[in-house]
Amino acid sequence: MMKNFWLVLLIPFSMFSQNSLLDELGPIKEDNKSIAAFKSLKIVNFESTKLVGKGDLFFVVAHRFDYIKNGFEDFFGIDDAVTQIKFAYGLTEGVTVHVARSGFQKAYDLGLKYRLISQENNGFPLTIVGFNSITINTEMRKEFYPLIEFKHRLTYVSQLLISRKVNEKLSVELAPTFYHENVVRDILDTNNNVIIPNPQDNSQIALGIGGRYKLAKRWSVNMDYGAHLNRASQSNYKNPLSVGVDLETGGHVFQMHFTNARAMHESGFLGQTTGDWTKGEISFGFNLVRVF
Repeated sequence: MMKNFWLVLLIPFSMFSQNSLLDELGPIKEDNKSIAAFKSLKIVNFESTKLVGKGDLFFVVAHRFDYIKNGFEDFFGIDDAVTQIKFAYGLTEGVTVHVARSGFQKAYDLGLKYRLISQENNGFPLTIVGFNSITINTEMRKEFYPLIEFKHRLTYVSQLLISRKVNEKLSVELAPTFYHENVVRDILDTNNNVIIPNPQDNSQIALGIGGRYKLAKRWSVNMDYGAHLNRASQSNYKNPLSVGVDLETGGHVFQMHFTNARAMHESGFLGQTTGDWTKGEISFGFNLVRVF
């Protein structure tokens, strides 16, 4: 019943318009529903409240390299990268759909983002956007998991993205999140034995927080953090923390950052981040966004 419910949430797709990416990078309009808190589709890892313009196609290439702590041994992690390729399309004004493929778990994900209400200059103080996705983990092979069925590969995500453009420099966002993994990863005890039954609930909740501070006309510093609220106490996974900068140029946005999360889809970075900032387990990464 729970899985069917989240599948239903993934059905709606609608719309938003823009002439080009540069139009949206320009000055904020002065009508009541024109306040844009973010310039890119993501803050760093978390989705922002920005949507793709109606009829526009965004191409996104995202990389997360290995941890920098190994130094020149693997050239600060650059020898080992996880890549995500994504296409995001504006169906109509107010709704974006996307399809993506990630090297992490060899995962495919389908998603939609839809505006519920906009921040107004002299009215409602927030922008609220819904986000839903479904991820398919194709890394689990039949020979190692002989009883696996297609449903076991699926994870469902639902988020409410709530942002406010505080002033011309500062924008902030909260992202309460629910996601359901049909199969959760094994958790090991101190002797590296699998804990049975798995103490981690399939249904998990998290709270994302993020923001953007404009440094100059085309530069900003961005940060986001995800607090997992019902992680099993025996789990070794960590909360994702990411800090970086955005550069707006020509027809694209280039985001560069440091993060302890190598996964780029929601259930991956929220539920399966292993890096520890205090141990130098930090990855350099970037998101490159291009509009067609």
